[in-house]
Amino acid sequence: MEDVKTISDLAQLGAGIAIGFGAVGPGIGIGVAVKGLMDAMSRQPEIAGKAFVNFLIGAALAEACAIYALVIALKLSGIMG
Repeated sequence: MEDVKTISDLAQLGAGIAIGFGAVGPGIGIGVAVKGLMDAMSRQPEIAGKAFVNFLIGAALAEACAIYALVIALKLSGIMG
């Protein structure tokens, strides 16, 4: 019975690590993308609309990584089947 408790505790630790690392990457990526968007719009204000659409697509793809990490963390913690 002690082994099951230890495995459950390690799964909880793994879930925390998964969501922690899974949130850092997209956070940094979106920050770099916003910096690039602001630089582009400050140099050429006329491309603001097109650049913003491309930014939203990139941000959605970066957030997909965070969502995958959340799903893995939920599966490790036993909340999801």
